[in-house]
Amino acid sequence: MVQRIFIAVLALLLFIPHSASAENNKELKAQVESILRENPEILLNIIRENSEQVLLALREGNSKAKIAAMKAQWKQDVAVPKEVALNDRAIRGNADAPVTIIAFSDFTCPYCERAAFTLNSLLSHYGKTVRFIFKNYPLASHENARMASQYFVAANNLDPEKAWKLYDEFFANRETLIAEGEPFMKKTAEKVGLDPEKLAAEARTEPVNAIIDEDMADAKALELEGTPYFLVNNILIRGALPLDLYSEAVEIALDHENKK
Repeated sequence: MVQRIFIAVLALLLFIPHSASAENNKELKAQVESILRENPEILLNIIRENSEQVLLALREGNSKAKIAAMKAQWKQDVAVPKEVALNDRAIRGNADAPVTIIAFSDFTCPYCERAAFTLNSLLSHYGKTVRFIFKNYPLASHENARMASQYFVAANNLDPEKAWKLYDEFFANRETLIAEGEPFMKKTAEKVGLDPEKLAAEARTEPVNAIIDEDMADAKALELEGTPYFLVNNILIRGALPLDLYSEAVEIALDHENKK
């Protein structure tokens, strides 16, 4: 019975000419709605037999709706200034770029690792249009996170270019960093051309720890929960997103700058 009714509905949909008038289309819609209202088991049967496809369609629709809402929020965020401390922070890229991406990140976080390599690709794509600033947000629950941040800030104090090499090595070997801790950090420092003992001493200084504490205070002021978070000019982004979404944020920020 259900199959016969379903075939009748399909026949109504398939055999009405594409050039049918608006009145005919309205009548067709009313007929289909009437059949489905009187025989709801048709839809239930379709859903049961095609549950995977239905779920995929729902997820895709939900994902698209979330992305659309996120982009709409970004267009509002970009006009709202957000002040964070940037003095003495590590900068990658053109210091005078119109778009600044600020990371609140943790060297031991897997999502931060993923985002770090995505952002490297983004910087390569945009060239002098974008600069990247790293702010440390080591989570207390992550072993060796605070020490890794201390080493990175200390490296930037000693040699900014080598600090970024250290940054890449820390994220590329995140699991080893977690497992071995400071011995790994010292080996990595030597690998990138830094004096490991000098770096270890610098990492424990008050100015280094003051920078990390200030970064963490900024994160709390912005009510950031977890890592990573990013500011693209004033757009607040949560999590490790695909490259195309980071690019969308950069384009929104650029468009806002061009309209000033």
